Amino acid sequence: MNHTVLQPNWLALLPFVLLLTTVALAPLCFADWWGRHYPKVSFALAAVVVLYYCLGLRATDTALNTAKEYFSFIALIGSLFVVSGGIHIRVKGEATPLVNTLFLLVGAVLANLLGTTGASMLLIRPWLLMNKYRVTAHHVVFFIFIVSNVGGCLTPIGDPPLFLGYLSGVPFWWVAQNCWPLWLAGVGVLLAMFFVVDRRNFRRAPAGVRQKETAQEHWHFDGMANLLFLAVILGAVFVNHPPFVRELLMVGAAAGSYFTTKKTVHEANHFNFHPVKEVAILFLGIFGTMMPALDWLAANAGHLGGATPAFFYFGSGALSSVLDNAPTYLSFLSALFGVAGSHDMTLLLTQHPAAILAISAGSVFFGANTYIGNGPNFMVKAIADQQKVHTPGFLGYILRFTLPFMLPMLLLVWWLFFRG
Repeated sequence: MNHTVLQPNWLALLPFVLLLTTVALAPLCFADWWGRHYPKVSFALAAVVVLYYCLGLRATDTALNTAKEYFSFIALIGSLFVVSGGIHIRVKGEATPLVNTLFLLVGAVLANLLGTTGASMLLIRPWLLMNKYRVTAHHVVFFIFIVSNVGGCLTPIGDPPLFLGYLSGVPFWWVAQNCWPLWLAGVGVLLAMFFVVDRRNFRRAPAGVRQKETAQEHWHFDGMANLLFLAVILGAVFVNHPPFVRELLMVGAAAGSYFTTKKTVHEANHFNFHPVKEVAILFLGIFGTMMPALDWLAANAGHLGGATPAFFYFGSGALSSVLDNAPTYLSFLSALFGVAGSHDMTLLLTQHPAAILAISAGSVFFGANTYIGNGPNFMVKAIADQQKVHTPGFLGYILRFTLPFMLPMLLLVWWLFFRG
């Protein structure tokens, strides 16, 4: 995100607002129509803004830089999705609350290596299977909280907003060095909450179920050769020159994984390209339409009063709850550039490290607050619904889980790290 800051007409913001509003509401209000026509909506709105930038503002460089960021973003997300789809975990036996808690902790760590999308797709099916005799809504929602969101805040691979920050100049290891106390607090609190809730659920289960859950579990892993392709993707993250070599390595690793993985493994995972296709189409629209919003924020951020770390934490978090957290991260990073009066990331990290940390935590953590806050959230819900697991609706998710569980954790993180 190194394009020149412009002053677009405020009307240019409308396609961005319209697309994000439609992404949030269309699946709830007219799902069938949206399922058929969302590519047209995404492409059309993006085309309007891109043409405005290229022909109206003559800012072709801005459009090209945005296209490069989109390609890098999709290369990482897509390659991790494909490689994780080539690994299958089979579980026999049932899990106790303690085993469940340890599983979620492992998932939180893996989210930083596979990405929240990859870890979610790899672990959600064995998670549902190991709790099949008493699986209920809290198993799905806490999985989304911990594995699909909060757990992935230690590396740029972990969550899409952090990878966009890496592309914008935030050093790879800066995230881990500065986010680990927040990670421990957020994941630790959520795991403790889950253990209490799951233990109550376990005690209410029939005696026969409890006996099954104390039996020893057996795990079997297929497709472990894909760990080599995963290593290629992780190594490619550090390749910055020449242009596009990083992305080509990721795409090559994904292709190698797909064509060498046994068909039985893909069938066992019910693997197909529909989820990543949907993400690619929607994010093409988001990246295309968000340019005016980023430029407007960068140009006007100096007028924001009291731009404290708390402002960036709750500001980026509030938008990440109802919009996708990746463009939200970029929007507030642009705002911080405007506050600093410079686009020098080294200077920003020196003068405003707490603000960058607040944007990172707000974008990643608050993305768990709704199904639409982060891409993997809806993927996990779709798989759970497919396997006939009860999941709460949009409002039920917020009222029954976000407010009583996520909100206290988010306030605690603010009080511990951003209150000053």
